[in-house]
Amino acid sequence: MIYPVTNPNTRLEPTIKEIIWHKKQEVTQLHQEMSLASLQRQLSSSPTVRDFFTALQQSVYRPSLIAEIKKVSPIHGIIRADFDPIAIARAYERGGATCISVITEATSFHGSFDHLRAIRHRVPLPLLCKEFIIDPCQIYLARASGADAILLMAALLSDRELQDFVRVIHYLGMNAVVEVHSIAELDRALKLDDLRIVAINNQNLADLTIDIDTTRQLLAARRTQLQNLGAIVISESGLYTPNDLSLMAEVGTDAVLIGDCLLKQQNIEMAVRRLLRRDNPHLGDFGKRI
Repeated sequence: MIYPVTNPNTRLEPTIKEIIWHKKQEVTQLHQEMSLASLQRQLSSSPTVRDFFTALQQSVYRPSLIAEIKKVSPIHGIIRADFDPIAIARAYERGGATCISVITEATSFHGSFDHLRAIRHRVPLPLLCKEFIIDPCQIYLARASGADAILLMAALLSDRELQDFVRVIHYLGMNAVVEVHSIAELDRALKLDDLRIVAINNQNLADLTIDIDTTRQLLAARRTQLQNLGAIVISESGLYTPNDLSLMAEVGTDAVLIGDCLLKQQNIEMAVRRLLRRDNPHLGDFGKRI
């Protein structure tokens, strides 16, 4: 079944609308090439699930780092010309990242489920599949490819779709990361059964502007509810420096998702170390849990 996305209540910038249009065609083709039953059968040989939630919860860093892998941004173009997903993932691991986010969207980000598979077999860190999920078949494909967690964008899905997809993801042993951009979307997420991880995206999908104060505002409004659920909170977009991470820790986030500023550096491992302040012992124990 192809779900009737996108959410009609969401205003989307034209670039995002185009991505969703292509995604619908891609999912239609996937259904023609492979049945859901055949995707389900692939799970018997899929890699063992790593515990994405516990990895973030028990990280020695606060906030912990989810380092992202992508070659291209539809807004900024090529991010890293010498793109080697495995080499990048290994550099992230050596630098101190807790988890890795792999963008699998092909048309606009040049991502691939092949990247996810290759990284899964070579790097032990838990992997987040970052995709425009609009149909259950994508969830099964991600699990068969080695995903340990899957991003769900509340902006694109109805309440029923969100709940159904969360249940499928958790049933398969993975963790659902519910991404929100506004207080209205966060309130929808808080009504879900078994909400475990929320990602607050500081980018506005209507015009693609970024304001990192979005994370502070949403946490100030709903921190108690999130804490009562024991949910992990991730902040993403617009974060570049150790000071940004310090600010996110102060407002109550558990993790940050960062990609572009790391991928643009010649030495990715050192860039991660500097972000986490692991490269200079005189900087003290920034971010470490005692």
